[in-house]
Amino acid sequence: MLEIKGLDVDIGPVPVLRDVSLSVSTGYMCGLIGRNGAGKTTMLRAIMGLLKSKGGVIEFDHHDLIEIADFKRAHMGIGYMPEDRKLIPALTAEENVLLPVWSTNIADAQHRLEWIYGLMPEVKAFRDRASMSLSGGQQKLVALARALMVGERMLLLDEPTEGIAPVLARRMIEVLSDLKKEGLSVLIAESNDTHLKGLLDRTYVIERGSVQQQESAAA
Repeated sequence: MLEIKGLDVDIGPVPVLRDVSLSVSTGYMCGLIGRNGAGKTTMLRAIMGLLKSKGGVIEFDHHDLIEIADFKRAHMGIGYMPEDRKLIPALTAEENVLLPVWSTNIADAQHRLEWIYGLMPEVKAFRDRASMSLSGGQQKLVALARALMVGERMLLLDEPTEGIAPVLARRMIEVLSDLKKEGLSVLIAESNDTHLKGLLDRTYVIERGSVQQQESAAA
């Protein structure tokens, strides 16, 4: 599904990712684990085309993403949840969830929205509230719902449990467990895998911009 080989990414004059390789097979939930500053966010932003790659290959379903415009990721079924959520303050929770629909003209948007609300009924409960009136954890659920609107084939999640109340972190893991049962391909960046035990099929440990270790669930 997703294959990354020899990826190099600089931010300005500073090399951040160096010769990174990893893969996410169809239906796999994989972890990219590393401390702050290790390169996790840079990796996800490079996959999404938000940062330019200096070298290497990012292949999704046999398409070289480096050669494809960044906005096309959503059209290809890739959903992205940034660490800082990036909700639009002037919009309600539901309007934020529907943002990708307005730019991609998803044919079955209403059916997709109802499926998401079935998965996360709490998001439906506060759908009419201003997005900035929600707690940090609630905002993360909205950001996940937004990623799911277009992420029919793959999700990229940046620190989904970081900085939120324990009860909402547990709820996030419950939702991820349900998504795993759905067979969705997911790459999750986290500072540690404490919350993700039992969910990950494969774990990559990233340090100083390089993947240092790879473990499978059977290891």
